[in-house]
Amino acid sequence: MGQGPGMKETMYLSRPINVSAALVAGCLWLVFATGQAAALERRVVIVNDTSFDLIEFYGSNVGSDSWEEDILGQNILPAGASFIVNFDDGSGYCMFDFMGIFEDGDEVIKRRVNVCRIRSIHFASD
Repeated sequence: MGQGPGMKETMYLSRPINVSAALVAGCLWLVFATGQAAALERRVVIVNDTSFDLIEFYGSNVGSDSWEEDILGQNILPAGASFIVNFDDGSGYCMFDFMGIFEDGDEVIKRRVNVCRIRSIHFASD
């Protein structure tokens, strides 16, 4: 059987091409690890267990050089109250530093808090 003009020969491989299992496993691990880090929950309940209102609250990832903006804005967190903050700032960081400033002038700093592992953080009276 001959080939005429415009006809193409189809080639079939008699055995499949082997791909390195290590390469495939490495790629799968990279996709899994990247997806897992992006999917981690970063919502944290901030609890004011003091007898003073929290008038300013800051939370910045450990890679930041500043405290960023006051998360409370014009609001306060009354003594005994709580609120939820989503610390997913798009950076992929799980470690954050927190600073709370209270109506009596006390300033409390909590460093290297893993927001991917905890569900709440308490500011308590000494």
